Amino acid sequence: MAAGCASAPRPSAPAAPPAKPPGIPSAIEAEGVPPIPAELGARLAQYHAARGASFEDFGPDGSILVSTRFGDTSQLHVVPFPGGRREQVTFFPEPLGGGVFVPGSSDVLFSMGRGGDENYQIYRLDRKTGKTALLTDGKSRNGMGPLSRKGDRLVFSSNRRNGRDTDLYLLDLKTGASELVLEGKGQFWSATDWSADDSKLLLLRYVSVNESHPAVLDLASKKALALPFPAGRAAVGPIRFDPAGAVVFASDEGGEFRRLHRRPAASAGTAVPLGPAIDWDVSDVEIHGDRTAFTTNEDGLSRLRILEGRAVREVELPVGVVSGLRFSPDGKRLGFTLSRADAPSDAYTYEPEGGQLARWTFSEAGGLDPAAFVVPERISYPSFDGREIPCYVYRPRRTGKAPVVISIHGGPEGQSRPFFSPTTQFWVNELGLAVAVPNVRGSTGYGKTYVALDNGMKREDAVRDIGALLDWIAKDPRLDASRVAVHGGSYGGYMVLASLVHFPDRIKAGVDLVGIANWISFLEKTSAYRVDLRRVEYGDERIPEMRAFLERASPLDRADRIRSALMVVHGRNDPRVPFFEAEQIAGKVRALGRPVWTVYADNEGHGFARKENRDYLSAATALFFQECLIR
Repeated sequence: MAAGCASAPRPSAPAAPPAKPPGIPSAIEAEGVPPIPAELGARLAQYHAARGASFEDFGPDGSILVSTRFGDTSQLHVVPFPGGRREQVTFFPEPLGGGVFVPGSSDVLFSMGRGGDENYQIYRLDRKTGKTALLTDGKSRNGMGPLSRKGDRLVFSSNRRNGRDTDLYLLDLKTGASELVLEGKGQFWSATDWSADDSKLLLLRYVSVNESHPAVLDLASKKALALPFPAGRAAVGPIRFDPAGAVVFASDEGGEFRRLHRRPAASAGTAVPLGPAIDWDVSDVEIHGDRTAFTTNEDGLSRLRILEGRAVREVELPVGVVSGLRFSPDGKRLGFTLSRADAPSDAYTYEPEGGQLARWTFSEAGGLDPAAFVVPERISYPSFDGREIPCYVYRPRRTGKAPVVISIHGGPEGQSRPFFSPTTQFWVNELGLAVAVPNVRGSTGYGKTYVALDNGMKREDAVRDIGALLDWIAKDPRLDASRVAVHGGSYGGYMVLASLVHFPDRIKAGVDLVGIANWISFLEKTSAYRVDLRRVEYGDERIPEMRAFLERASPLDRADRIRSALMVVHGRNDPRVPFFEAEQIAGKVRALGRPVWTVYADNEGHGFARKENRDYLSAATALFFQECLIR
C-alpha cells in the first residue's frame, strides 16, 4: 500500500553525526523525512501565522487579560477595551498555562512548565517592577485552583509530597507560605470554588469520566464532608457555591446527560433541578449574586444561557464553542472565549443587564481570506452494532474524488468539536484533502452510556468504528476510498496504530502523534500520578486476564500487519505517554522494511507547544501526505 512513498535514505554507520539539514529546528531530530520544499513551507507558514486569543480574567481597571501568541509561545496580554491594542505582559520561552489578576493589584499569577514536562510551577508577576517570583517548589507538578473571594489565598494541587498523590495546599499570597489542607492518599482531588466567607472549599474527587464525588472541606477543621448521591455514583461537574452556601452542579444522576441542579451543601436529600431539561451536557457554570451563567455542549456546539430565578435567557452568539466563563467582580460582565470552525478564537464579554455582546480581540488569519475557510458538515454513519457514530467532514471545494484524512481525537474521554485548525484548513484548501473527524464510541458529549462503550475489554470496538467509517467513505462518490490516511494524537495515536493493524489494505498512511503502542509498557512507565486514573479507563495490567487482553490489543505486538507508510511524532519529555512508545513502534516497523518517518523533539512533551517545532511538524506532515497519500 505504501509503494511510491518516498523516504530519505538512512545513513549506514557514519563516522560522525551528519550535519542537520537547513530548516529543521535545533531541538528536532528527524529521520526518514525528505527536505521540506521551500514553497510548501512558505505557504503553510501563512496558515500557521493565524493566532487565536483566549479570555483569562478581568483586570482591576476595566481591562481584560488574554492569552495569545505573538512570538514562539503563548503569553499573557492585557487588552484595555474592546478592539484595543494587546499589551504583552509576560515574555518567556515556555508557553504559559493561563493566568489571573491578584485582586487589589495589577499583579498576575500564572503557571508554566519547562520543555513539555508538565511539572507546572506557579509564579507571581509584579507588573510595577517587572520581577517574577516562584511560588512553588520548582520541581513537583502543581495546578492552579481558584483564588479566595478576598483574594489573599490561592488553593493549588501538588504531588510534591511523594510524587504520586495529588494533595491540596493553600498559598498565602502575602507571606508566600504554603499549607497542606488535604492529602490525596491515592485519590485525585481538585478544588473548584470558595464559599462566600472563604471558610470552606468545594472539592471534587475524580475517579473516571463516569464517576466523580463532590465534598465540602472545612478549612478550620480540615475535614471534608462528602455530598452523597442516592444512586451512589454519578459524573459530577462543573460545580460551584452560590451566595447562600448551596451547591450548584451538573450531574448525570438519573439520566444520560449532566443536568444543572442545586442542593444545600450539607444535605443528603435529593437535589432540585435548575433551568430547562436539556438532553445535552452542561459544560461550564459561573455564578454571581442571583445570576447563573451556564453553557451546554449540544452536538459539539455551545449554547450560553443566563438563569435568574426561574427565568432562563439564551444569549445569541456566533455559532461556535464557548469556554472559560467568568463574571467580573461586580457581576456586570461575563467573559469567555468563543471559538469557531472558520476563524481563530477570540475573547468576548456579555453584559446581562443590557444584553450587549462585545468582541475584545480580533485575531489574525495570517493574511489569508477568512471566507475561504471551510465549515465542516455534520454527518453520522452506522457502525458494526447499528449505533450511529457522529462525525464532522471538511470537504475541499475542488471537483473530483478527494483523498481522505481521518483525524481521531485523544482522551479517550474527549470530543472532537468544530474548533478552528489552521492545519486542517491547509489540508483542505491547499492539498485538496477531505478531513473526516469522528467521535468514536468512548467520546464524551453524547451521554454516559456512549462514553463507556470502549471501556476495558471493549477497547477495540472503537477501532471497529473506524472500519465503519471506511465503509461510509467508500459509499460517498466525492471521496476516494483508495487513498485514506489516519491521523491522531495520544489515545488518537493508539487509534492510528490500531487502525493500521486492523485495516492494512484500506489505509495508505498513518501519522501517530505521542501515541500508545504497547498498553503494558505505557501503564508501567507513565508518570506515577497518572497510572491509577489510566487503569480505571484502560484496565489494570496487574490482573492476568486483563494483561492478556491488553497484550493482544497492543499494536506493537501486531506490527507485522502494518503495510501502510507510517510517521511517528513524539516529545522526549512526555510525562503522559513515555517517549519509549515511539521508539518501540518506529523501530519495529522499520525493522520490517516499512517506510517510517520520525520527528522527535528534545524540548517538547505531550504534543508540540513551540511554534517553530509545530511549523516544522506541520510541513513534514503535509509532505508526508503529498508523498504517501496524494501522489
